[in-house]
Amino acid sequence: MPQPWDLEADVVVIGFGAAGACAALEAAASGATVILIDRFSGGGATALSGGVIYAGGGTAPQRQAGVQDSPDAMYGYLAAEVADAVTPATLRDFCDGSAAMLAWLSDVGVAFDGSLCPDKTSYPTNRYYLYYSGSERSFGHVATPAPRGHRAVGRGTSGRVLFTSLARAVRSAGVTVVPQTRACRLVRTAAGEVIGVECMSLRAAAAWARLGHRVLHKLGKKLFLYGGGMGRSVHRPVAWLEGRHAGSLTIGARRGVVIAAGGFVANRALLREHAPAYRGGLPLGTVADDGSGIQLGVDAGGATRFLDRVSCWRFVTPPPAFLGGLLVDRTGNRICDESLYGAAIGEAMVRHHDRRAWLLLDQAAVSRSWRQLPGRTQWFQFLQAVYLLTLARARGKSVADVAAKAGVDGAGLAATLAASNLAATSGEPDPAGKPADVVAKLDRPPFSLIDLSIRPRPAYPAPMLTLGGLAVAEDTGQVLRADGTPIDGLFAAGRTAVGICSSSYLSGLSLADCVYSGRRAGRHAALVATRTA
Repeated sequence: MPQPWDLEADVVVIGFGAAGACAALEAAASGATVILIDRFSGGGATALSGGVIYAGGGTAPQRQAGVQDSPDAMYGYLAAEVADAVTPATLRDFCDGSAAMLAWLSDVGVAFDGSLCPDKTSYPTNRYYLYYSGSERSFGHVATPAPRGHRAVGRGTSGRVLFTSLARAVRSAGVTVVPQTRACRLVRTAAGEVIGVECMSLRAAAAWARLGHRVLHKLGKKLFLYGGGMGRSVHRPVAWLEGRHAGSLTIGARRGVVIAAGGFVANRALLREHAPAYRGGLPLGTVADDGSGIQLGVDAGGATRFLDRVSCWRFVTPPPAFLGGLLVDRTGNRICDESLYGAAIGEAMVRHHDRRAWLLLDQAAVSRSWRQLPGRTQWFQFLQAVYLLTLARARGKSVADVAAKAGVDGAGLAATLAASNLAATSGEPDPAGKPADVVAKLDRPPFSLIDLSIRPRPAYPAPMLTLGGLAVAEDTGQVLRADGTPIDGLFAAGRTAVGICSSSYLSGLSLADCVYSGRRAGRHAALVATRTA
């Protein structure tokens, strides 16, 4: 054991996003002293997100909106989505405690509201903060559907608001936050117990180096999210500043270390190795989501699971009129129910349709779409919808004409349209299982095929994030070896770890899992007996 440590606390948390913040808060509430380190200044993918928490079972915003929900209904739906990611007992615990978890977030300062969005949308406007954020209505045969997407109250995308509230609570709880500090290696005893972290930190660097690091990362963060390569270019001087001016820092952990450093969506080599089909998507995260947190756990003997699972989103809406269209592949056959959540549509496109898809609309649907854009979209949704309705749209006087222009099989498309229109007029179930209230007859030419394919397009990106990570004990968050035994003193949470959303992603489920797993890991790390020198 290095003596003396530069810093020491009962619990050390690596990563200052939602999972790390919640781990620090829970550990502090359990009576532990806590040091929280972050490579940059905090926020991570959480601050870039929509700030949506998936919660149900009768939350305060649901009750405010007059929504009837229960833990059983929430469990019934999620059991079909979550599949083998966690055990039924863990999913039941998550659902049973969901309303209380949202209340806990409210207590630490995150604001929610029960204004219910009337539209099926990828993300609500600033008028609404509760919405159907998954495929609940399409899974109505499994459990009674209810809106469970709880967006933190704030204009635009609310991730920054969510993180700011959590960060304020962390500092109020007495947690020591050490920014601009990168964890490089876990310190272990001869028996393998994790007792500290070796870091490289800018905390003793010149003020200009710390300022440059902070400013360049802030600039590169947005560029990385929207431009990928440009963001990586801006990050190169950030990495140079770290290499030139960072000094070593060793931090001792008397009880445990929690890794909450995000996933590996920014690591192209790991994506090629574990999920090669997911190319052309836009990484949803920062350059710090490079898998380094997962690698820390692996180096300490931890096992990984589900590294091949990536969520890539292709939303059909907004505008709502797009739901009446038919999503088809190159053969003209239907891909899926168009009202499914965007991650489910993206999964179908990637795994079964070579990432290609077109949305068939008639003139009436196109006209409705244009009318719906003002007032029913966020600014980024508005711009994307305008792009789809103009540059990404092929038009034809007939189905055969538009199919030829788009490169879709005309006979297959005509058969698909005929089957759908028959269901729309006869009252029979939609062939792809789309809810009856959004089924529409498409019979007014000219027809349009809008290209929704997943490929690099700045105007219409397909966001993606990784879902797998370190294997953890589901009752404590302790990192597990390949043989299932726990590593003493080491815990993981959020996208660094396997969790509730590691099989299937719904909007808000990753952040909800960050809160759930972060609190679990922080609480149990704090309960470990204090080590003696």
